[in-house]
Amino acid sequence: MQQDILINWSPQETRVAVVENGVVQELHVERTLERGLVGNVYLGKVSRVLPGMQSAFIDIGLERAAFLHVADVWQRPPEGESLSAARQSQPVVPIEKQVFEGQSILVQVIKDPIGTKGARLSTQISIAGRLLVFLPQDDHIGVSQKIPAAERDALRTRLQALASAGLNGGATGGFIVRTNGEDSTDDELADDIRYLRKTWARIRESSLNKPARSLLHQDLSLLQRVLRDLVGESTQTIRLDSREQFEVLQAFGREYTPAALPKLQHYRGERPIFDLYAIDEEIARALGRRVDLKSGGYLVVDQTEALTTIDVNTGGFVGVRNFDDTIFRTNLEAAQAIATQLRLRNLGGIVVVDFIDMVREDHQDAVLSEFRKQLRRDRVKTMMPGGFSQLGLVEMTRKRTRESLAHMLCEPCPQCQGKGVVKTPRTVCYDILREILREARQFNPREFRIVAAPAIVELLLDEESQHLAGLSDFIGKPISLQAETAIGQEHYDIVLL
Repeated sequence: MQQDILINWSPQETRVAVVENGVVQELHVERTLERGLVGNVYLGKVSRVLPGMQSAFIDIGLERAAFLHVADVWQRPPEGESLSAARQSQPVVPIEKQVFEGQSILVQVIKDPIGTKGARLSTQISIAGRLLVFLPQDDHIGVSQKIPAAERDALRTRLQALASAGLNGGATGGFIVRTNGEDSTDDELADDIRYLRKTWARIRESSLNKPARSLLHQDLSLLQRVLRDLVGESTQTIRLDSREQFEVLQAFGREYTPAALPKLQHYRGERPIFDLYAIDEEIARALGRRVDLKSGGYLVVDQTEALTTIDVNTGGFVGVRNFDDTIFRTNLEAAQAIATQLRLRNLGGIVVVDFIDMVREDHQDAVLSEFRKQLRRDRVKTMMPGGFSQLGLVEMTRKRTRESLAHMLCEPCPQCQGKGVVKTPRTVCYDILREILREARQFNPREFRIVAAPAIVELLLDEESQHLAGLSDFIGKPISLQAETAIGQEHYDIVLL
């Protein structure tokens, strides 16, 4: 499977597309203004200590001073005891005995600034890699609780051996295996250990050479994560359309991912890089509810708070031999398309697929086998524990790694408030008539004025004019109409004059 990675960079947004054999398989988007500070490491300066609040304000070079609470101040654990165990057994040392005004201190942001509140800090540093989290101040080896208990001990033993083998020059520190490191090989874990230790060494060196209020480490940008996380043996090229960012990525690759450097290319073509594979059209389709299949069938994708449902339909596909064959071929093509859509849209959590009902068991087995085969290509962990349920549904889960494409690029419709439908003009007209009747029983204005969308006003003047006139006679008050183009179809105001 040949893979190409295309990167479209602009000062406000970075977009990455992973293309396999000419077909877009993954999309990643990062916006400059939406990048938070969480994970950033600073050399801060203590500007104020507040013993009464057991906290301190730290100047890290931002508009507002950041906040450090005593609970987030790292204390060296006793020999042979992990940090978590020490927190439970050791008494908390007052903050005024740990920090003082004017002190330079290494801190990490654990919560972004909100409103008038500054960022929240911790002095316990943790650096996230692709598979591991590095704890330079702790020697603990841990495994994510989301990984099955039966596999944790084996993973912990492997990581302990790899971490010990990599020790040189007095390097120390603990590691935690992230959830997506569950199926990783020893080579992949060793690569992550080397990357994380090298990153920490650079942070320590910068803390000695840079002045207070300096940013020492920033969580990797999407551009850098491409080299660290997305490049594999099947990757043929990594093409980037910005000369400046190409040089930045080259420097990062030379230091941390030298194996990816030969694949990195600067794209100089006249056509926009995403036009090479019609990626903007793919993004538009990935935001739509309906996905057409080449055979004439189609998928309907509905993303809700609790789960995502995908419905398979034959559409205009009539098959070549019989109805069973038509259904089977549509489901086979749908199995491939669904796996692609999960990656493109980055859909996570519970996914329920309603394939078209198949009578023959061999057809069912073939569709499930194809679906599992396509899901194995996903770099995000997926689980499909069973086959078809009694209702003919296939249930699966896909790990949530970031916001879905729709949540990142879209917002609820201001007209329907995310429902996906709006009331018909006639329904709104009847709502208005009932509301006027309700208001007339409570108030005694000189006149009622309806302010509504043009379609509503037109209907009230035309087909519903008799009902409007009858209501006016019944309440004994005149009713006037005012059309406003800026008002949505469901929205209206009743003004008492």
